[in-house]
Amino acid sequence: MPDIKQVATVAWSRVLRVGLVLFAVSLQACASVELRSVPDIQSFGLSDEGQAHPVSSADAGLKVMTLNMAHGRGDSFHQLLQATDTTLDNLDAIAVMLNQQQADVVALQEADGPSFWSGNFNHVAYLAERSAHSWAVNGKQVDAVGLAYGTALLSSVELQQPQAITFDPSLSMIPKGFVVSTIDWPGLPTVQVDVVSVHLDFSSETTRRQQARELIAVMKHRQRPMIVMGDFNTDWHHKDSSVRLISDELALTAYSPDSPGLETFPFSGKRLDWILLSGELEFSSYHVLSDVLSDHRGVVADVVLNRSQLHLASNSSRLH
Repeated sequence: MPDIKQVATVAWSRVLRVGLVLFAVSLQACASVELRSVPDIQSFGLSDEGQAHPVSSADAGLKVMTLNMAHGRGDSFHQLLQATDTTLDNLDAIAVMLNQQQADVVALQEADGPSFWSGNFNHVAYLAERSAHSWAVNGKQVDAVGLAYGTALLSSVELQQPQAITFDPSLSMIPKGFVVSTIDWPGLPTVQVDVVSVHLDFSSETTRRQQARELIAVMKHRQRPMIVMGDFNTDWHHKDSSVRLISDELALTAYSPDSPGLETFPFSGKRLDWILLSGELEFSSYHVLSDVLSDHRGVVADVVLNRSQLHLASNSSRLH
């Protein structure tokens, strides 16, 4: 049996972990919040032109992905408790996956800018420089007291007209929100599509539904076909589901929402990460990645134009 010293060491370690996490949460709660902003579009040169994968025609479609990257901690307890070298190793593993999957647009959540708890460097830029993504937008929902993080988009297709939204800070101690940007459909520049990376609250369905209504209010006014991706922190299987609310209000489609085998959060065995499409678009493939890169699993989908719906939705050659 363990002696008293071992028991005391384990107990102290647990207390220290809880204390550090509570300290980090308190800093997030004190962070300054800019509810709406226009983030910079960062551009990156490709380190290896052979990695580029332009889509030459509209019929080839668009490959998209979403991943909650957990501040670069992998599947460990908390990023504050690991060395920067470990964070770098975890991000390198994500970069390898990005190059394997070659998605045109990647939605990231828990994506850090320079933050004291994860190495003090920009994780999104780090990934862009090591993958075939030439554009990035950081939607920082937290940006103060040594912390900068939130939702982000990486893209090999030019990002335009970005907007970052932080949800009502009175709803949750930890700020959440989304970033949206517009792309020209590859091979068909007369069609513009909005792409969204969103992160909803983890603790309360009531809070998530209020946040969902904020997203709905913004996206309804943009009036373009859209792809909404991210960590919704909820599944499909109850009447108050926020992902169902967003789908219903914005007329979006989820891929086989009732099907088993698409769980993205192994800890609870639930499907928390989703890709939703408006009626002008449709899925040609969809799968959950097995790579253990964070406590969430990535989701990848191939998306094509639903030309009949697109024709009905547009009275001119360009969608607005």
